[in-house]
Amino acid sequence: MPGTPQQQDGGPTLREVLLHKGYFGLLLIAALVGIPVSLAAFGFVGLEHELQHWIWESLPHTAGYGRAPWWWPLPALLLAGLLLAPVVTRLPGRGGHVPVDGLGGPPTPPAAVPGVVLAALACLPLGAVLGPEAPLMALGGGLALLAVRSARRAEQPQLVAVLGAAGAAAAISTIFGSPLVAGVMLIEAAGLGGPRLIALILPSLLASGVGALVFTGFGHWTGLSIGALSLPHLPKSGVPDPGDFLWGVPLAAVIALVCVTGQTLGRRIKALTTAGPARRTAARTVLCAVAVGCCIAAYALLTGRSPEEAALSGQATLGALAADPAGWPIGALLALVLCKGLGWSIALGSLRGGPIFPAILLGAALGIACAPLPGFGTAPALAVGLAASGAAVTRLPVTSTVLAAALLGGEAANAMPLLIVSTVTAFMTGEALRGRPGRASAAAAPSGLSSETP
Repeated sequence: MPGTPQQQDGGPTLREVLLHKGYFGLLLIAALVGIPVSLAAFGFVGLEHELQHWIWESLPHTAGYGRAPWWWPLPALLLAGLLLAPVVTRLPGRGGHVPVDGLGGPPTPPAAVPGVVLAALACLPLGAVLGPEAPLMALGGGLALLAVRSARRAEQPQLVAVLGAAGAAAAISTIFGSPLVAGVMLIEAAGLGGPRLIALILPSLLASGVGALVFTGFGHWTGLSIGALSLPHLPKSGVPDPGDFLWGVPLAAVIALVCVTGQTLGRRIKALTTAGPARRTAARTVLCAVAVGCCIAAYALLTGRSPEEAALSGQATLGALAADPAGWPIGALLALVLCKGLGWSIALGSLRGGPIFPAILLGAALGIACAPLPGFGTAPALAVGLAASGAAVTRLPVTSTVLAAALLGGEAANAMPLLIVSTVTAFMTGEALRGRPGRASAAAAPSGLSSETP
């Protein structure tokens, strides 16, 4: 019966797990691990952000351009491919997992961490249409395992899972805009229950809290920006009305269709890129990077706007879109979805980074493009776009709802019913699409987090 001290399967109770002699030590290790992991993550994100600013703003100005010209992504992505190719073919860990597989599986071995960092720094600042979340999780998990000797890791595989998750949580504690999002993500992705779930999440939550404190403190002290996913300016929203749901539900389904289509293309690109000898993989990696650059350049040519809007992870563009949605013509929004979406699909199967941030921008752009529909509006359209894209890509509906609520801030309370309905609609649509013939491979593992995630 519920509430009995003994678990129905005969396993230990929550009290027995938490009061075990080694568990307090594990919590202490998790808290201590959160400090160096967060410092390393802060340094990585700060460096990536500074390189991005130099490549896309300072360097064009130095060359005499008011902003990056339309052709700027072509040499930038070519360089990204040339830098990434030797990493994925020669270094341990191949620069981390291919982003179409999600945010990763088992904790990253410490020996693979340098390759992950180099691959991310080769791709993200130069314009790869990917986010920093996957490299950060790999960096955090790998560094956390350095706290435990290899012999002890071999003897206690559960310790590897818990410390790996704690390190990942510490590393991404702020990049999603709230450490709570990282905790909820690990809860939902763990697929566990009872005392085992609590035993896993407490070290992760503690490490993510320490990580958030370190990120916040160092951000104020150094003045460096970490580029966390946030929306400082938002359109005002009211309580959703029937029109918001009338348009929001089919919009969520369309966003799911766009995201799943992109992931399906990404899996095909991955199969093409990774097949054959290392020399062929290197050449195809470079070609895919150039193809991503062509997609970004096409956006700039079609719209006359800066290619930076379609390049990179989309954090800055998302903030600009939410702050001034009226300043974006519908044609520019649709071109952004088409060009950035195609570039994202190619990058998912060939480059290195995270899949979530660009997808959220695609969902938001589609939402804002549909805002003029009668009975709809900018605020509910943006809410649907944020929630639906996260659910479709990560396949973690609770995490997606919490992330969308964190982004909406004070506007989330009124939008919560619409957020939940949109999340469920997008999640169910995505699962139905992945179950169609020919898409079975896309359903092999959640694209937000691998099924192997501890």
